[in-house]
Amino acid sequence: MGGVGAGSITKLANQMIVAINIAAISEAFSLAKKAGVDPENVYQAIRSGLAGSVVMDQKSEKIFHGDFTPGFRIELHIKDLQNAFDTSHGVNVSAPFTSLAMEIMQSLRSRGHDKDDHSGIAKRYEMVNNFKLQ
Repeated sequence: MGGVGAGSITKLANQMIVAINIAAISEAFSLAKKAGVDPENVYQAIRSGLAGSVVMDQKSEKIFHGDFTPGFRIELHIKDLQNAFDTSHGVNVSAPFTSLAMEIMQSLRSRGHDKDDHSGIAKRYEMVNNFKLQ
């Protein structure tokens, strides 16, 4: 990866991308649901296109089944994002999308969902939009 610490930076970059990706997926599926389109159909239509990703493939099924049993817990993702903030701010890099993902996870933690899988980010969208994605 590079010099000392490059692997740690790579991990932080990964965690930022994963959190933002799950939030984007949850938001897009919420739009579909509220507009009367089955989110699972949207997933099937877009998964092999540019919007598709390993994150989408792995987390969509959990979201659609309301299965937030932990794989990677929200509380651990919060820890990693805090490290990403500390590092990015230390080198004067703005991270607004990471900030939003962190706030979503913090709101879930405040409601007792910190032990849920990070795909539970979808719960925040369910709460504010008053519906279930299942």
